Amino acid sequence: MKVVWSKSASKHFLEILEYLSLQSQPAANIIGNAILNEIEFVTKLPLSNPEDRFKKKNDGNYRACVAYSYRISYRINGNEILILRIRHTSREPLEF
Repeated sequence: MKVVWSKSASKHFLEILEYLSLQSQPAANIIGNAILNEIEFVTKLPLSNPEDRFKKKNDGNYRACVAYSYRISYRINGNEILILRIRHTSREPLEF
């Protein structure tokens, strides 16, 4: 499956890495790689994660997973995985 990133998800990911690198570059590398590895796993088994409970009117194609307390929301669209957003789990959840 092909991975496509939304503009907001790309922005979120870069902001996460930038913030973490100010604290610890090794931590930024570890968490960044963990997020990318989780997304790679999603391409192999996209239905293995639960439906995204914050998606209104979810048709079953909106799913979410977590890597190092970062929640990755994605949509299954045919042979594509669309990464919608990445947010720390301690932040106020947003419905969409």
